[in-house]
Amino acid sequence: MASLLRKLPIRRLRTLSSPFPLPTCPSRFVLCPTEPLPRISRVSSSSFLFSSSPTPNPDEAQGPASIDYRSILAEDEFHKLADETLHGLQEKFEEYGDEIQLDGFDIDYGNHVLTLKLGDMGTYVINKQTPNRQVWLSSPVSGPSRFDWDVESKSWVYRRTKANLFRLLEDEVAKLCGRHISLS
Repeated sequence: MASLLRKLPIRRLRTLSSPFPLPTCPSRFVLCPTEPLPRISRVSSSSFLFSSSPTPNPDEAQGPASIDYRSILAEDEFHKLADETLHGLQEKFEEYGDEIQLDGFDIDYGNHVLTLKLGDMGTYVINKQTPNRQVWLSSPVSGPSRFDWDVESKSWVYRRTKANLFRLLEDEVAKLCGRHISLS
């Protein structure tokens, strides 16, 4: 029994954090275990699947695989397409604002950021993200979205939901303002 107890100065005792309950004792003696502590299974974090579905199936991915669009779309081509898109949206929204006469309607473009204010109904922000070769949208209805240029459809597409930028804006703005808008 004496071999189990060692007298240690209190100054050297430190608080240990352990996933197992440790006995506490107000004395100056520390109990040394005679049996090894149980091992904790080490599972890599990549083994865990986080999903709201009861049985996730890797063959049924919710979104498309990650693609490095920098290798597909050259930077100068991206700027050309994104600038054409932002300027085209600005013109269409200005015309739309003249038609609907909405209090608080304002359109602003600067530093590659297009801002559409719809009064009390919210604000849309559309901007270029050059490093990702994406156009980003912040919507008061659908939240944030990142659109990649789709060569086949020649349009900006949100890969997670397959939504088209122009159609998404047309639907949301028409519902908010009560009048159809054509952006394409």
